[in-house]
Amino acid sequence: MNNLQKAIVVVDEIYDFLKGGSLECGHSLEAVASTREFIEKHPGLPVLFVCDHHPSDHCSFAAQGGPWPPHCVAGTRGSQIHDDLLPFVQEELVFYKGCNPELEQYSGFDGRNGADQSLGEVLQLLGAELVYVTGIATEYCVKNTAEDLLKAGFKVTLLEDCLGWVDSEGHKQTIPLLKEEGIKVIS
Repeated sequence: MNNLQKAIVVVDEIYDFLKGGSLECGHSLEAVASTREFIEKHPGLPVLFVCDHHPSDHCSFAAQGGPWPPHCVAGTRGSQIHDDLLPFVQEELVFYKGCNPELEQYSGFDGRNGADQSLGEVLQLLGAELVYVTGIATEYCVKNTAEDLLKAGFKVTLLEDCLGWVDSEGHKQTIPLLKEEGIKVIS
């Protein structure tokens, strides 16, 4: 397994999901700190970032009949990657999802980078076989991204210390489900 090409995918570690954000999630700042620590311990691995990036009238917002408060609106501080992770950001490895006001997109596979490439396409171009996944929120965007990575044929390892969640019970219920699907979970 050590000879596999590896990459790290960081899902939605952006300000509106962190402490004080419009959709503040549990364990979010700890997830950012643990993600940074993991990246620093694995220099040379490509780091790909998935980011919610909504128009102000997105269908997921309560005012449009969706379940969420406005969050991660393009051009706002809430849509930006946490400052502690900025040293690892390469613009071509940032994938924006939820940009269409009429589509809810939880999976990073729905995101596109500035060159209109998908997360899966770029991981294949990088030769990645094993993908470490960190991010927010376990029950939504992390779950959907990890499942889509697995369906696309990648080996997926979820870093539990690097996760934040909307609801701690939802997080606790999601982890065993992902394990059953074949996703490895490590602390």
